[in-house]
Amino acid sequence: MFNLENTAPPAAPARDELVPSRYALKVGDIDVLVISDGVLPLPTQMLGHNARPAERAAWFEDMYLPPDAFDWALNAMLVRSGDRTILIDAGLGMDPDLQLPRAGQLIRRLGAAGIDLAEVTDVVITHMHMDHIGGLLVDGVKERLRPDLQIHIAASEVAFWKSPDFTLTNMPQGFPDALRATAKHFLAEYSGYVRTFEEQREVAPGVVVRRTGGHTPGHSVVRLASGGEALTFAGDAVFAVGFDQPNWHNGFEHDPEGAARVRIALLRELAGTGEMLVATHLPFPSVGRVSVEGDAFRWVPVFWDF
Repeated sequence: MFNLENTAPPAAPARDELVPSRYALKVGDIDVLVISDGVLPLPTQMLGHNARPAERAAWFEDMYLPPDAFDWALNAMLVRSGDRTILIDAGLGMDPDLQLPRAGQLIRRLGAAGIDLAEVTDVVITHMHMDHIGGLLVDGVKERLRPDLQIHIAASEVAFWKSPDFTLTNMPQGFPDALRATAKHFLAEYSGYVRTFEEQREVAPGVVVRRTGGHTPGHSVVRLASGGEALTFAGDAVFAVGFDQPNWHNGFEHDPEGAARVRIALLRELAGTGEMLVATHLPFPSVGRVSVEGDAFRWVPVFWDF
């Protein structure tokens, strides 16, 4: 089990760590650590570029969020099941050209949590956007990983990024080029570690990665199940606005209509099972459940356990 507490240590925190950045919980016999990779400031239209501006502005006003830009959370997870230690997504890393100083904190925060990168036996990549693979490209990280590390990615995701299509996306300037370059760099560095799967794979006891498509062709979710409990890490299938407006198109979706279908199906599934949900861009620690009434979904955050 992780030798961690959800509360801060008695010592005064550093000035750049005034809020919690990790949260530990158990799913049956599986140990889970949600880690914040920081935040990513983006235009508000990225959460619903197909919505009427007035409707989008009203949602942000109702949520007490700024009207022009806001901070997207960036979350990853570390999981221990059996003899496997699995990192689910790897954060943004460092891209100085995009000037995102508050993101890319994952590797440092794993170290602060006492996690040695050499412990990690597997990495699951939900999809190959740079905020999910960039942490593995930080200087010195590859040398700290074990030589038998396995990186699990859907085969269709790897194929897509060899010649990616951005026709249906709606991203700020500079992001498509950065995404292409990061994916190319990642495949060049880690192709020998990558283990592709077609539809799903059990990575460790009770830890199953499943391709959903939508956000990207090979986008995948990870479900943990043990002792009658379950948790799904949804990657970018669900965003904060997706409960109220599941048909709004996110600017990073390569197939927006497909992504909406995936989102609605996943939310209905989770509402039916009552299991926990964690997602990359829900507010940290993003652990909660989903309720549904008709076509309306509701996000139900868990009460923090101290």
